[in-house]
Amino acid sequence: MDVIPLEIRQLLLAMLLGGFIGAEREYRNKSAGFRTVTLITVGSAIITILSYKIGVTENRDRIAANIVQGIGFLGAGAIFKDDNRVNGLTTAATIWAAAAIGMGIGAGEYWLAIGGTILILFVLYAVVGLEKILDRANRIRKYKLVSLYKHETLLHYEQMFESYGLQHVRGRQSRVGNEMIGNWVVSGAESKHEKLIQELLTDPELKEFDF
Repeated sequence: MDVIPLEIRQLLLAMLLGGFIGAEREYRNKSAGFRTVTLITVGSAIITILSYKIGVTENRDRIAANIVQGIGFLGAGAIFKDDNRVNGLTTAATIWAAAAIGMGIGAGEYWLAIGGTILILFVLYAVVGLEKILDRANRIRKYKLVSLYKHETLLHYEQMFESYGLQHVRGRQSRVGNEMIGNWVVSGAESKHEKLIQELLTDPELKEFDF
């Protein structure tokens, strides 16, 4: 006879695996850190265990199925928009994955949960370098240029973007007094952005430059 009940061992395993995942989020100072992710994993395991114990024999997964819906609420709280980027998607996905790990443990699929945790940690740790390379290859920036109005548009700046191999989407452009104001969303390699910025910083026609 085991000294520690099976359910307690399941919860301890859920706490351990959830802690590994949560530690990575805590290390990167994300909104859902060590405690949050650990509680999600343990809580999902508890609900899954209870689903098997108190659920109807023919349909024991009904209670556990609600975890998927409920976890969406927590995931949505981790997502926010900052300037022209949406942040928190990785943390939201991690919350969802941590819940799946807890469900796997509660259902007795221990090796699946362990293997899933290893893959999750691999993605969170090892793929960061690749993500940075891809980000540098296609960086998105917002540019706001203010220049003196000399009876001409800001088209020459769009031509400058193109000369550096950068793609641009024109935003609002307006004239205020003797100034022309233009906004663009520009995408392309980070190195090309830096060269463009260097040229714009030395442009005597520009009165204001935000990027």
